[in-house]
Amino acid sequence: MSGTRRHRATAATRRWDRERVEDLVFGSAAWLVRAALLLASGLPLVYLVALSMRPLESLLANPLRILPRATELTLGSYQRALAPADEGGYGIGGFLLNSLLVGSGTVVCALVFSVLGAYAVSRFDFLGRRALSVLFLSVYLFPAVVIAIPLFVIFTGMGLRGSLPALVVIYLAQTVPAALFMLRNFFAALPEGIEEAAAIDGCGGLRTVWHIVLPLAVPALAATALYVFIVAWNEFLFALLFLLEIQESWTVSIGIALLDNQDVAPTVLLAASVVMTVPIVLVFLLAQRVFTEGLSAGATKE
Repeated sequence: MSGTRRHRATAATRRWDRERVEDLVFGSAAWLVRAALLLASGLPLVYLVALSMRPLESLLANPLRILPRATELTLGSYQRALAPADEGGYGIGGFLLNSLLVGSGTVVCALVFSVLGAYAVSRFDFLGRRALSVLFLSVYLFPAVVIAIPLFVIFTGMGLRGSLPALVVIYLAQTVPAALFMLRNFFAALPEGIEEAAAIDGCGGLRTVWHIVLPLAVPALAATALYVFIVAWNEFLFALLFLLEIQESWTVSIGIALLDNQDVAPTVLLAASVVMTVPIVLVFLLAQRVFTEGLSAGATKE
């Protein structure tokens, strides 16, 4: 075999070696999976938004048509859903504000408690430290309905039923254990030498946490905050149990659920569902990179 022919055979073998075939097969499979996930997650949202922008008559005549015609696009359902009740609307705008207050308050308080608790568990040696680390998540062994009744009795006796701060306290009990567990893994992965260097330079404990540890923990804090906010935003059982009697304090999840029991146009319900979904989608898209870094933080320890 001449040198040219051997060179061509070697080049052909190199072009289709095992590594190249695996790259081609797994690369194609990855794109197929991405396309399927995008279609499965994006199509319902597109369908939801498209239906909410069609007139009720058009929706009832042909509900399976996804894209609306340009001549029939309308934001009337959104205006009616968001407008206050005294203006002929259904007050979803006020419910959104209540959910935003509850979610923001829960995030701030949960981060304060979980940062201090996680740092103490990851850095200080005390009696029962290992058992406490395991007990963080034991609250999730009990169904929410089991603790709902005792909490309802306690908060009713304290005269706090129907108040948004009381709902924040309940959400803290639900989210702080998981938030603390997430942050503990991150703090445990931080090299202690950084904090020892700060101590040599004269930093006290709280200054070290504020100026050294927290800036390094931004990805983990962002991921934890997003988790807590999503839980508080979507929670329904406790919000219904504690806020049902006072409509001005309803969160958006209660408002939409109870609108479904009334004689409300389907397009208004669809518009309200879109309004409830958009904030979560926007927050997730804006914090996607930080959220991913926060989830993987603490996976390895140097």
